[in-house]
Amino acid sequence: MNIRSLTRGDGVVIGAAVLLLIASFLDLYSIDGASDSSDLPSLWGSGPVMLGVVLAGLIGAALVVVTRALPQPRKIVGLDLAQFGAAFTVFAAWSALGNIFDPIGGVDNVGSASDGPSPGTGLILALVATLLMAGAAVATPLVPALQAALLPAPKPPQPQPYGAQPPTGYGYPGAPQQGQPGQPGQPGQPYGGQPQPGQAFGAPQQPQAPQAQPAGDFSPFWFAVPVPRPLFAEDGSQTPIAELAPGTWYLAVEQRGPGLVAQTQDGRRGVLQDTSGIQRG
Repeated sequence: MNIRSLTRGDGVVIGAAVLLLIASFLDLYSIDGASDSSDLPSLWGSGPVMLGVVLAGLIGAALVVVTRALPQPRKIVGLDLAQFGAAFTVFAAWSALGNIFDPIGGVDNVGSASDGPSPGTGLILALVATLLMAGAAVATPLVPALQAALLPAPKPPQPQPYGAQPPTGYGYPGAPQQGQPGQPGQPGQPYGGQPQPGQAFGAPQQPQAPQAQPAGDFSPFWFAVPVPRPLFAEDGSQTPIAELAPGTWYLAVEQRGPGLVAQTQDGRRGVLQDTSGIQRG
């Protein structure tokens, strides 16, 4: 489970679920003129509210968040769990709205309508929480702002370009040490080093200009995707071998036309065909 794949919309769903849980312990309804010491039931004291609002909302939020954090979406009868979760949240909001108009069922319809109890603090907060939850669950796949990563990705290590040599100098493994014979400019070597063909012995050796690498050479870099995207096999087949999740850094090792050959943390390589909006490390 990768929590870095959670989006801002998932953060709203989590916050709304916490608010709903708090609201479930508050008053279901209020009665005018009742003293503060009156023992009014909470949302857990009503079966329809407990099942249709509290549990439906919490289950829906859990399905949405857990499905997003899984590496591969789980499906039931052709629908993934996130869609079931979104449906649960919408049902919870609808049930909360109905209980706002009739907080204790049909009991308040006996006698005058003005004598019936009014919705309590817990029921009002539950309506707000379920509306936020349902709105975020439905709008996240449609609104790009809600699809951004909830947690910032850690700074990736800087990869060395292909063919780059490790730094040399005193103190590095493999670096020439002082006093080692056979190295130009070190004690124990004649002035001028080894003569080149056509050069007199003892003449100063001319420094050679470094060869510039072609401008089109590809250098590996780290990147992160803004939304989950499939990684296809390198043989050109359209069968996904993995799914890249937001909030995780992947290494691009090769340019393949408009796409990139990416490597996952477990060593799998594939072609990322959609590179729009990626974040370079």
